[in-house]
Amino acid sequence: MERMGRTALYRDPTPFHTARAEVQLDVEIVILRMPDGRLRRLGLDGASPLAIDGCMRAHVDVYAERRFVRMLVLEHARNSDVLITPPEHGAVAPSVVRLPEAPTDAAVLEPNAWEALADWVIGGGRLAACTIAELARLATIATPAFAVLIGEVAAQRALELGWMSRGPLRGCIDLDAALQPFVQAARYSPRAAEALVSALAHAAGSTRRRR
Repeated sequence: MERMGRTALYRDPTPFHTARAEVQLDVEIVILRMPDGRLRRLGLDGASPLAIDGCMRAHVDVYAERRFVRMLVLEHARNSDVLITPPEHGAVAPSVVRLPEAPTDAAVLEPNAWEALADWVIGGGRLAACTIAELARLATIATPAFAVLIGEVAAQRALELGWMSRGPLRGCIDLDAALQPFVQAARYSPRAAEALVSALAHAAGSTRRRR
């Protein structure tokens, strides 16, 4: 029992939980619903994105500690917006480590949402450059209208893969198999489910027109 007690002292339980912002992505804008209910609109047109490692001072009980975070910085002509991963998911950063510090008003996003958004803006915001799996992940943070568009692009990509694979020496890519990333994402994301419905509808229409 004594050994178990001493071992418990070395555990690293999560001592705090930062409030998350909800994110919705459209073609040229990011809409954040902050924990207090406020809406922030971040324009992407003309922004210079940068993804870097940083730290944030998190207040734990009566003291503050520096925690590693991933920072997405959207630089504009007159200001910049910072979105970060949850600091409680990052290890404690020693004071001797020189890292840019996240501002106190930085929006904290869930890791999956942060990664999807960061990949989108760093990649130039082009749906044509995304794989079907990347489109499915992007749909989870999309606005309703953008989710429909993402589904249409995914359907066209899946149909093209199927058409290219047909032939006497080629296999045939099944539409359901090609859209499997959307099926999986739809299990936990209503937006991905909407994108999947859009993809299936678009694929059905395209198939009829091709016939």
